[in-house]
Amino acid sequence: MTEFTAPIDDRWFEDYPEGSVYEFGDTTVTEAEIIEFAEKYDPQSFHVDPAAAKEGPFGGLIASGWHTSSLMMRLFADHYLSSVASLGSPGVDELRWPRPVRPGDRLRMRATVTEARLSKSKPDRGLVRTRMELFNGDDDLVFSASAVNFLSVRPVPRSGS
Repeated sequence: MTEFTAPIDDRWFEDYPEGSVYEFGDTTVTEAEIIEFAEKYDPQSFHVDPAAAKEGPFGGLIASGWHTSSLMMRLFADHYLSSVASLGSPGVDELRWPRPVRPGDRLRMRATVTEARLSKSKPDRGLVRTRMELFNGDDDLVFSASAVNFLSVRPVPRSGS
């Protein structure tokens, strides 16, 4: 695993070298959170009703994939994505939920920089593509996606300052 060379509030495009792999965070998913999210955004029975979920296709309550994505985004924002250089994202590719997330699962994230290149049209920024993966406590992959982020390059100090 790689350690960042700069804290999140002083992290720039140059701090995301291609091939780097970072692991961080962990978050435990509760039944109440699963139900609360699903009632608002994805009210399928296997997300909102523990009794019905037992008889459903997963044999118990599971988190919505969109809830799992939100948990990933929280870890991504808290630990990986620069708080000073982030310029947004044009999208996410290859979004997958290969295994369900269940109440009590403890999730951790692995972020692998698969591409890092300077913009040809805007030299003040670079593009970073990251393979994001979430694993449960049994090391089962429960989420994966590839995100593209634009990040500012490190500012050049002014001479004489």
